[in-house]
Amino acid sequence: MSSMTGWSDLDDRAVAHARALAADAVQKVGNGHPGTAMSLAPVAYNLFQRHLVHDPSDPHWLGRDRFVLSCGHSSLTLYIQLFLSGYGLEMSDLQQFRTWGSLTPGHPEFGHTAGVEMTTGPLGQGVATAVGMAMAARYERGLLDKNAPAGQSIFDHSIWVICSDGDLQEGVSAEASSLAGTQELGALKVIYDDNRISIEGDTHNAFTEDVSARYRAYGWHVIDVNAANDGNVDLPALDAAMSAAKEQTSKPTLIRMKSVIAWPAPKAQGTAGSHGSALGDEEIAATKLALGLNPDENFAMPTEVLEHARQVKVRGSQLHAQWNEKFATWQTANPEQAQLLKRLLTKELPNGWDAEIPVFAPDKAVATRAASGQVINAIAKKLPEFWGGSADLAGSNNTSIDGGGSFLPATSAIKGADPYGRIIHFGIREHAMGSILNGIALHGLSRAFGGTFAVFSDYMRGAVRLAALMNVPSTFVWTHDSIGVGEDGPTHQPIEHFAALRAIPGLDVIRPGDANEVAESWKKILTRGRAAGILLSRQNLPVFDRNECAPATGVSQGAYVLKDTAGAKAILIATGSEVSLALDVQKNLAAQGIAVRVVSAPCLEWFEEQDQSYKDSVLSPEIKLRVSIEVGIAQGWHKYIGDSGIAISLEHYGASADAKKLFSEFGFSVDAISNKIKAKL
Repeated sequence: MSSMTGWSDLDDRAVAHARALAADAVQKVGNGHPGTAMSLAPVAYNLFQRHLVHDPSDPHWLGRDRFVLSCGHSSLTLYIQLFLSGYGLEMSDLQQFRTWGSLTPGHPEFGHTAGVEMTTGPLGQGVATAVGMAMAARYERGLLDKNAPAGQSIFDHSIWVICSDGDLQEGVSAEASSLAGTQELGALKVIYDDNRISIEGDTHNAFTEDVSARYRAYGWHVIDVNAANDGNVDLPALDAAMSAAKEQTSKPTLIRMKSVIAWPAPKAQGTAGSHGSALGDEEIAATKLALGLNPDENFAMPTEVLEHARQVKVRGSQLHAQWNEKFATWQTANPEQAQLLKRLLTKELPNGWDAEIPVFAPDKAVATRAASGQVINAIAKKLPEFWGGSADLAGSNNTSIDGGGSFLPATSAIKGADPYGRIIHFGIREHAMGSILNGIALHGLSRAFGGTFAVFSDYMRGAVRLAALMNVPSTFVWTHDSIGVGEDGPTHQPIEHFAALRAIPGLDVIRPGDANEVAESWKKILTRGRAAGILLSRQNLPVFDRNECAPATGVSQGAYVLKDTAGAKAILIATGSEVSLALDVQKNLAAQGIAVRVVSAPCLEWFEEQDQSYKDSVLSPEIKLRVSIEVGIAQGWHKYIGDSGIAISLEHYGASADAKKLFSEFGFSVDAISNKIKAKL
């Protein structure tokens, strides 16, 4: 590698040992993905040693570049660099790869291993989430240092990604990459490992498009780097491409790099078998000979090589110290923004942040989506870090921020375009929207939301699951939440979705019953650091008279007694638009001498966090008959109503008609529910 300035024999040896470590780690545990980690070793080493701005002694340094390994199956690519760079992983951690309790699980996990910026593995998610990180970087710059010249802010940094053929075959990466081109996200640098191998063999079985042409059409800067004569990565050419990528600030960069999987394994290189299987002792020994290493040594790392690689810690500390000096100057010059940053770093909300959230009067029915739109705007007045948008449904989802400006590059001719605008136009890209929200949350300083119809939560489920898995506060706004959608018919009417969303561990699923429950739900969402989805009605719903009903603050406990009656013989548990129906049923039964309690249960996850005494106060054990009322499948409700309870549910798809007709036809009427309760009693 003599053509690379500053590259030494010790760097060559570090790369050789990194390749061997990838083979050894998979061989020891007996499973994993050695091939890509072997071929990507020089790529990742060069990035961590020469291009990535990072400080291994402080993985959370605000001024760092971000690195995302989108091809998470090649986790050793990242783990070995974290080991070589001194992030805290040691040889023993590599030896415990993919085993119980180790810091080196099969796929990188955010919050588990220092230096891992996001959980990757589901292909395409890394690329799409990195787009969110790059969008967050620009938005945060607008909050903190918007007047700094281009490239001169201490908050300017790069988002680096290594991705695979599989990542670019997934639709979510295409959705996000298209938006990244429109947004001209110059901070985004993606290295595409075009090794033409996947589990089923040659990717040309299914993937023959010109990826470079596709990304140029998206508006990306594309650099093609061919393989060296021996089939190996052409590292000098790649190094030059990485330098060029750093200079490109007006559009995202794709470096399309050719490699040979499992190089230089004599028999395994270029084969599908090396993708996801151990190479075997004989092949590993032959590979080590080809690398000039001792075939009898496993997990070898000469002291002088490791010491050389870990000099990156010194360089990182120096960069960090230089940044700190600039940061001190910035703080002095920008006291107001410095105070804002301090608050954002501690995740605190300012005093009175919820002061303008409206209280809705009971004299007028309000769709919960409309109430949510008012609450969003009230919050936005107090929290500059609060921003978001919709998958092209802002007018229906009520997700626009009044006067917020459209988050678009300065070159955009669109009216209202503002590179630091608060309204994100995701386009009709639900899955990318979910991933982008995760990237914004991971980037760390702002809170973003994204809206679509509830039925299309299916389209973004992979990203929603990752938000919950990573425990990041992405907020999903899902409107048009039932057959109340009406005439659009069964394609747009969610039936199984409440249950499917509640099945995701770590996701708060909130379905408020009226406008004031919406307000309380948003307050709770913003004071928790968890992924949340709020389900909202298209149709107008009555606003409960809180002189007759319990205060809406009960929402924070997940479920609460909305309206009780002495001597109640049954408990009606309802969510969303069905809560007002439950109140009507209560009134109807009372006229017939039958007392029942109405419980509003907007968020079962929050309810489950309460102590048993509170749960019993809401769902009294002595009241045996419990009735769940929700316009969706009953799955999940039997936990609360028991074997002898009644589930008023919808176990089939809807139809095209007005909402009132649909509720009546499908048994969600006062008389139908009252009769079922009377029969049971």
